[in-house]
Order: sequence, then structure tokens, then C-alpha cells
Amino acid sequence: MTHSPALPAPGAPAPAPQADPLVPRMRPFGTTIFAEMSDLAVRTSAVNLGQGFPDTDGPAEMLDAAQAALRGGRNQYPPGPGIPELRAAVAAHQKRFWGLEYDPDGEILITAGATEAIAAAILALCEAGDEVVCFEPYYDSYAASIALSGATRRPVTLRPTASGRYEFDPDELRAAFGPRTRVVLLNSPHNPTGKVFTADELSQIAQLCQEYDAYAVTDEVYEHLVFTDSASRHVPLATLPGMRERTVRISSAGKTFSCTGWKIGWASGPRPLVSAVTRVKQFLTYVNGAPLQPAVAVALGLPDAYFTGFRDDLQAKRDQLSAGLAAAGFDVLRPEGTYFVTADITPLGGKDGVEFCLGLPERCGVVAVPTQVFYDHVDAGRHLVRFAFCKRPEVLADAVARLGKLR
Repeated sequence: MTHSPALPAPGAPAPAPQADPLVPRMRPFGTTIFAEMSDLAVRTSAVNLGQGFPDTDGPAEMLDAAQAALRGGRNQYPPGPGIPELRAAVAAHQKRFWGLEYDPDGEILITAGATEAIAAAILALCEAGDEVVCFEPYYDSYAASIALSGATRRPVTLRPTASGRYEFDPDELRAAFGPRTRVVLLNSPHNPTGKVFTADELSQIAQLCQEYDAYAVTDEVYEHLVFTDSASRHVPLATLPGMRERTVRISSAGKTFSCTGWKIGWASGPRPLVSAVTRVKQFLTYVNGAPLQPAVAVALGLPDAYFTGFRDDLQAKRDQLSAGLAAAGFDVLRPEGTYFVTADITPLGGKDGVEFCLGLPERCGVVAVPTQVFYDHVDAGRHLVRFAFCKRPEVLADAVARLGKLR
């Protein structure tokens, strides 16, 4: 026999609300802005240009390989570091495109996407009292991973220049380093700005890493999405002198192969660093994506034409959306890479990106993301919003037509 909980007596005071059980360092982190804006898009039937996921599938060869793996019995726990053929494919891919040589047995770890790799790296290398230098605006999981470790973030602000490129002040970068600096967290090509860090900027970062004996954790998930008119090409920080031995290089299949839901990523680096990351990662997800790993191995070996064709397709979509945003009255900051374009709302009378984005679906039926939520120094990004252009041309055309209502 079951018993219902006793009801309070009539007139008795209501029980006091329970205190938030979440540890204080994680209380600033609520639902991610991506989930909030995607939910807003569903509720308002708006075109969702907020969250960065494609609306088409990846290459047929990869999808066929996944189906074969599913039907072929590869559905149990894979090896902890990842299946051997994927680790070998990651090593071959990095040597082929970037000239980096990693031993598949001990210098490459397969993870549940880049997000897990970043979290495992920060948790492995940082603890309370340590500091992490990063560039703002930053992907929101960076701040959460740093907080989980108990470390402190030291952001360096990227600001748009008259040329439309985002740049940082070298003096601000140097000032962010100190005796407690443990890690530099670098994302290039950069989300949300679309910036590709220049050779000179990378050299400054490398010099400070070595001067302060800091590790580098590099998020390079957009490594193949640098557009042909970019002033810079993608250069992995690990390729600079003195940096391979102190860099955990992270990438994933999601963005390059349009399979963001698969969550197959990897971390590469010298054996001691990868060992440290592995010892943390094994207690996060342990392993993941058994039948998807062989499929990603196939994708990594696709001919150059796939990678250049995918880039060119994204570049055309960037141009399509950028032209539409400009016609609607935005001041567009032309990205050099990634899935995203940022735009200044000031010409449209906007002053606060959150307020602007919350009202945008009602005004014209489009969802964007306010970039101010990715800053510690909120005022630096309050007037900027981010749009994703990794959608089918007809979806972008619909969005552009809707944005025309802002004029």
C-alpha cells in the first residue's frame, strides 16, 4: 500500500524554498544560449540561424561506412583510446594537411566530440589557483570547463577594427600572462567571429607560452573551413617551433563532415599530455560512438576535392547571407572562416544584442545569437550578433527575405 505525502495543515506557512544545490562556481551557467535560441525558433516558427548545425548530411562514403559498421556488429565498447583505424586515420590526416606527425598509439585520443576533449584537457591540466588565458568572445563550454577545474579564466578581448577583422592588443595579451598561467586556450579558426589568427599573432602566443612555461590547448574544429579570400591561412599552433611538445591539439568530425550529432572528436599531442587527458576522459564518457568511428576514419581519407568543395560551398553561403544582412541594414563583419558571420546591430538602432535577438523572431521570423554572452567584458560585444550560414541556399534565401522586413 502506498501513502501520499502529508499535506500541510490549513493556514500553515508554506515550506521554505530549497537553496540551490549547485556548487557556487557553476551557478553562473544556466541553459546554453544555443538551446534557448533554438527553442525560441521552434516556438515562433522562425528560421533558425542561431545554432551552428548544417541541415544536410555528410559525404555518402561516410554514411555508407557507418551503416556497414552498424550491420557488421561494431556496436560494443571500442578500445578506450579509440579504434585503431580511426587513430591511424587522424594521424595520416594531420600529416597530410599540416605536416604534423603523431603516433596513433599513445599520441592520439578519440573523444566524445571536441567539447569533451576540451573539458578533459582543462580538467587534466588545471586546478584551483591556476589561470587559463583565452580569447573572448569564447565558446561557452570554455568558461564552464575552466570553472569545473577550479581555475580562473583570463580573457583577452578580440575587437573589430576598421578593416572588419577582429584583432587583439598585444599588450593585453602579455598582461593576461603571469606566474599562475597554466594553459592558453586558443580557437582558430575562431567561433563566433570567423577570425583566422595570423602567423604573427600565433608567434606572439607561442612566445608567451614558452616564456611562462604554459601549455596550449587548441580548438581547431574549423581547420578546413578557411575561405579563399582570407588574409591568413590556417596554421596549427603545434607547428611553431617549441610548441608541439606543449600543445594538445583538438579537432572533430562534426563541422568538416556535417555530422555534428555524431560527437566524434580527437586530441593529439605528445605522449605525456595525451596520457593526462586520457586519464580524465575515461571517467567522463569512457568511450563513445563505436560504429561511427570507422565511418569517420573513411571520411578523413577522402580526396582533397571533398575538402575544397565543402569549403567553397560554405564560402558561397557566407556571401549569400552576408549580402542579405548588409541589405537589411546590418554592418557585416566578414568572416575568414567557420560557419558564422557576426554583424553590428547599431545601424538598425540596436543597443543590446540579447534584447535584439529576443525580439527578432517577432519582427521578421529569424533567430540569431547575441555574442555578448560569450564575453566577460560584456560591453565589448553588446552590439554584435551571430548568424549561422551552414544551411541550404533556399533556407538562407528565406531568411534573407524575412530580414528585409527590418529595413
